[in-house]
Amino acid sequence: MDDQSIGWIAAIIVGGLAGWIASMVMKSDTGIVLNIILGIVGAAIASFIFGLLGVSFSGWLGYLIAGLVGACILIAIGRAIRR
Repeated sequence: MDDQSIGWIAAIIVGGLAGWIASMVMKSDTGIVLNIILGIVGAAIASFIFGLLGVSFSGWLGYLIAGLVGACILIAIGRAIRR
């Protein structure tokens, strides 16, 4: 993410929360480490995609939304590859 207004610790916490919410929404069985990774990587991917569309998120809530959307995308891609 280009927005560095939240620190690394906060990024891990919010990313973990976003990954956990995404795993509940997508009904996937992931652990806490994978939830954190999904949330952080998902936020980076979603912010890139939304940036192409001209949408910008900032702060904790924006990072959470981007992480949730991105993590859901990553879970869907993982399911598609496994099939």
